[in-house]
Amino acid sequence: MKICFPVQNNEGLESRVYNHFGSAPFFVVINTETDDVTTVVNKDLHHAHGACNPMKAIDGQQIDVLVVGGIGAGALSRLNQLGIKAFQAQAASIRENINLLQSRELRELTMQQCCGGHSSEGGCAHH
Repeated sequence: MKICFPVQNNEGLESRVYNHFGSAPFFVVINTETDDVTTVVNKDLHHAHGACNPMKAIDGQQIDVLVVGGIGAGALSRLNQLGIKAFQAQAASIRENINLLQSRELRELTMQQCCGGHSSEGGCAHH
C-alpha cells in the first residue's frame, strides 16, 4: 500500500504530518510493501482556495491512501473519485500514523469533516 503524508519538512518517518493537504510544502509517500520512501515537492502549492488539484500536487504519484490533519472538500472529492481514501492523522509523526492506520484506528475523512476555510494565521478552520 502507498500512503501519502503532507509535511512541512522532510524528516522521513519522523516527519510531522501537516495540518492541511493543499498548503503542505512536501509530501512523503511510503510504500508499506517495499519500505520505499519518496519525497515530492507540492507542485500545486500556490493554487487558489478551493481549486486544489491533488494529483498535480503529488506530482502524479500513484497512492492508495492519504493521511492528513485536514483537507478541503474539493481535494477530498477529487481523491475519492480516483479511489483514494483520506484519513485524519491522530499522531504527530508519519511512523505513529502508519501504525494507527494499520491497526484501523484512524478515522476516514468525509465531506462533513473537510476544512471550512482558513484562519487568520493560515491554518485550517476544521469543522
